[in-house]
Amino acid sequence: MHQVTGFDTRAIHAGQEPDPRTGAVVVPIYATSTYKQDGVGGLREGYEYSRSANPTRTALERSLAAIENGERGLAFASGLAAEDTLLRAVCRPGDHVILPGDAYGGTYRLIARVCANWGLDFTPVPLGDLDAVRAAVRPETRIIWCETPTNPLLGVADIAALAGIAHEAGARLVVDNTFASPYLQQPLALGADVVVHSTTKYLGGHSDVVGGALVVADAELGEQLTFHQNAMGAVAGPFDSWLVLRGIKTLGVRMDRHCANAERVVEFLGEHPAVAQVLYPGLPSHPNHEVAARQMSGFGGMVSFRLRGGEEAALKVCGLVEVFTLGESLGGVESLIEHPGRMTHASVAGSPLEVPNDLVRLSVGIEDAGDLLADLTAALA
Repeated sequence: MHQVTGFDTRAIHAGQEPDPRTGAVVVPIYATSTYKQDGVGGLREGYEYSRSANPTRTALERSLAAIENGERGLAFASGLAAEDTLLRAVCRPGDHVILPGDAYGGTYRLIARVCANWGLDFTPVPLGDLDAVRAAVRPETRIIWCETPTNPLLGVADIAALAGIAHEAGARLVVDNTFASPYLQQPLALGADVVVHSTTKYLGGHSDVVGGALVVADAELGEQLTFHQNAMGAVAGPFDSWLVLRGIKTLGVRMDRHCANAERVVEFLGEHPAVAQVLYPGLPSHPNHEVAARQMSGFGGMVSFRLRGGEEAALKVCGLVEVFTLGESLGGVESLIEHPGRMTHASVAGSPLEVPNDLVRLSVGIEDAGDLLADLTAALA
């Protein structure tokens, strides 16, 4: 297929050429663990065992590389499996990682309670403060780990500036692009070395699959990660790969609706007397709004807000909604609501990453905006 530049065209076609034998336009699910070899060592297209490679996963990995404009994509059983593989591939005991001051709770738990036992040191830093990031860099710093926007406080970090700091220190910049998705933000083009995704979220988009991904700009790093992916084994299965591929095809049109609905919700919440603060990168009042406008093509479907009535009011709203579903995760077609302090971020309670107890997080779906606003109106009344 000749080179194409449009995002949606790549999302629909990259790595997904029609099947040469039947002409099927959808990549088949290769539900096999092993492959017939044409003599000892005679592999057909390199396939021998599905932990090492599977044609459905190969299609997904090519698609991931294409939509992030990367050199290599790798698909994993979960976002945390992808993160674990990356950390153990590029770090060694005694190395140091800089984390966002409000990192995803699962990332913090992996580094603080698993990798730390292996000898990895870390420092949480507010990534919006570039001077603080520079001050936290050590000779043994190997990674600056960035999430932008962050979960759940929706902080925004300057990817290009962080890449400069990392590379000056001989470190790599890793960007978790899950909240923005490749449709709204392209970290590799801004200087990042590795992009991380929970493909469970916007890439899958339908709350029916768990998966993760890494995309890299450097071929040599891609080979290193591919070795560790096979050696550690937390790969995406063929059916899960197929589900994420299906989701990627409609990512662009879904993100347009997610963004449009989120803007309506943000406007409503900003005018509601029960709401003390709305956290959304699209608001001019957001401290990093200018950075977000510069590096994102839209502001996403995630919205957080704080209630004047404190934790009790936050919990009450979560219990009264009917169209929004009380549940963890995000990025699906349906709208979700949650209380981060007691749900997704309970693992960071008592740590420097603890979130406010009056905070509510919304994953704004693609339903009719009027129904979402009516649901919030009733719950906040």
